[in-house]
Amino acid sequence: MQLHEITSEKTSKDRRRVGRGIGSGMGKTSGRGTKGQKSRTGGGVPAHFEGGQTPIIRRLPKHKGFRRPHRPVTFVINLTHLAQFADNGLLTLKSLTDRGYLNSGERVKILGSGEITTAVRVEANAISHSAKSKIEAAGGTVTII
Repeated sequence: MQLHEITSEKTSKDRRRVGRGIGSGMGKTSGRGTKGQKSRTGGGVPAHFEGGQTPIIRRLPKHKGFRRPHRPVTFVINLTHLAQFADNGLLTLKSLTDRGYLNSGERVKILGSGEITTAVRVEANAISHSAKSKIEAAGGTVTII
């Protein structure tokens, strides 16, 4: 066998020859039916056409911006409630998850609303500047994970 003798198997069908007489089975109207916009040469409607109904792109509201569908969920704790969530002066993601306040994959942010008097060791994903300064002023420590 030589290189020029190699042939590939036919992978595509021949196109259907329409409009070649009634004996072909696709004569006269060539499979387009009779009359109407889709039977005419060059006829047809674009894919987004909805038969004269106001198209969906015009019916939808035009709000600006975008919200991520799978954005990370943030669990927010204010300083006024920090003592409730802290376990023996320690607040970690693991302790919140074990007590059922937090699901896996969620983030924790500490905000500075309120006051704190006890020293608390905090591990969180984010913390505001005011919360950090108030916790450290009360003798606690802050660790950003």
